[in-house]
Amino acid sequence: MKALVYNGSGSPSWETIPDPAIESSTDVIVRVDTTTICGTDLHILKGDVPAVQPGTVLGHEAIGTVVEVGSGVSTLSIGDRVIVSCITSCGACQFCRKQMPSHCQAFGATGWVLGNLINGTQAEYVRLPYGQTSTYRLPEGMFDAQALFLSDIFPTGFEMGVRYGRVQPGDVVAVVGVGPVGLAAVATAGLYGASKVIAIGRTRPRIDKAMVMGATHAVSTMDANWMDTVLNLTDGLGVDVAIEAVGVPETLDQAFRIVRPGGHVANAGVHGKSFSLPINDLWIQNITFTTGLVDTVTIPILIDLIKAGRIHPEVMGTHHFRMDSMLDAYSVFEDASQHNCLKTVITR
Repeated sequence: MKALVYNGSGSPSWETIPDPAIESSTDVIVRVDTTTICGTDLHILKGDVPAVQPGTVLGHEAIGTVVEVGSGVSTLSIGDRVIVSCITSCGACQFCRKQMPSHCQAFGATGWVLGNLINGTQAEYVRLPYGQTSTYRLPEGMFDAQALFLSDIFPTGFEMGVRYGRVQPGDVVAVVGVGPVGLAAVATAGLYGASKVIAIGRTRPRIDKAMVMGATHAVSTMDANWMDTVLNLTDGLGVDVAIEAVGVPETLDQAFRIVRPGGHVANAGVHGKSFSLPINDLWIQNITFTTGLVDTVTIPILIDLIKAGRIHPEVMGTHHFRMDSMLDAYSVFEDASQHNCLKTVITR
């Protein structure tokens, strides 16, 4: 089969490798019909994730068709169309039973194994360990581009931003960073009754997209007085919930600066550098700070919201490619701002 293989820092290649095979009774082999590229994949290519070994197929998001099942799989059949979760769950360990499969013990305390510890989804076929507890059936009539971003991005913004941020009816929510994760938070914050959803970003196209996806107000950090604008929208008190969705110290600091006393700062971005927590200021302000890795346990909820027409993840798929143009897709995604790219949709 063909696959996108990581060959060391800065060296991906679209090459022929052996087809995956069943290795355990709980395995499922899926033909990948649609996949995408995540910002985490770019971090891997930069050498920022040393756990990923050269020779690994990248990718952890996909819609596919089951073509083979292990002897221990009872709830999936050949021909089933499934959403592949970015988190692999054994379904039995202590963390999986607590609805925290991000820390599944089957692979050494992490559920992120696809495209990390084992071969991933940017390929024609993928082997899924614990396939029946790590996939979700694609509902009849739902097309790939609608469901693709439920593999990772939408649950990340929803779980790590909105749910960890404890958004309540009437809250004013600010989302700092309107890339794919931030837009997912924007799109789902209103579902919990937020009275205002303020999208804070740099580039105009993404801020405009946030308004389409559910933001009530948009603020550009290119405006020197942007923080005053946010505070004016909250009677000078600050927002109830600030969701940081970039993953750099600067934006996390901004989130802390715009939250009101008693508020919540929810970190949904992936940070590669340490950050000095201003605890000397936070403790007296009664600020709650949360962070974490997505569990994807909300995928069934998000499926129902798509079916009800409440969310439209497909609008994030701005650029479409065939699998044999995978390297072109990477080139566009790496220079996303130049191409106004949010997410790629890559099909067979």
